[in-house]
Amino acid sequence: MDAFVESLLGELNCEVVFTIPLFGGIPVLESVVVTWIIMAVLTLASIILVRNLKVENVGRKQLMLETAIGGLYGFVEGCVGHRGRKYIPYLITAALYIGMADLIGLFGFKPPTKDLNVTIALALISIMLIEIAGLRQKGLKGFLKSFAQPIAIMLPINILEVFIRPLSLCMRLFGNVLGSFVVMGLIKLIVPAVVPVAFSLYFDIFDGLIQAYVFVFLTSLFVGEAVED
Repeated sequence: MDAFVESLLGELNCEVVFTIPLFGGIPVLESVVVTWIIMAVLTLASIILVRNLKVENVGRKQLMLETAIGGLYGFVEGCVGHRGRKYIPYLITAALYIGMADLIGLFGFKPPTKDLNVTIALALISIMLIEIAGLRQKGLKGFLKSFAQPIAIMLPINILEVFIRPLSLCMRLFGNVLGSFVVMGLIKLIVPAVVPVAFSLYFDIFDGLIQAYVFVFLTSLFVGEAVED
């Protein structure tokens, strides 16, 4: 059990890969390097998939791509509403990144979402998007007035909610990824053969995609609330 605990702590630690020799040394963590790899893969995939797109006589690859993107746009637009349509590219990008970050452990990399700094950054970006969306839609006066809606007594609760939302998004994603990792580690320790394969399909694949879905779904709902009248 001690070996397992040490192994678990080793997996949870985010080690410094290299240091940039500026301002006394800027440490670059594993989660940052793996994020760069994910960004490179997504960029390369985007370049390959959008090459030679046609208006007429489209091929099977383009048809499948348009169907997938159209389905994602339709799903997210159902959450954010027509007024939040301009924020859909960010939401789809976040879903792709979190999904890949949760699944990349299957290829031997440490998932960036095991690093609390990464989930905090994602939550802060999302909450900034939500508040900016509300500010752009309602204007400064309407945005400030919305904190006293539907009645003035709700003002403290609505202000508190601004700080609770990113905490909720951050801890839900980090906690679920961490919990899945711990459970899989225990299963492999207790029953190391056969059984972990079935659980791995759930915890390493299905649960990772579910967490990406939940994060984007909640962000979409919050954006939809921010831009509504």
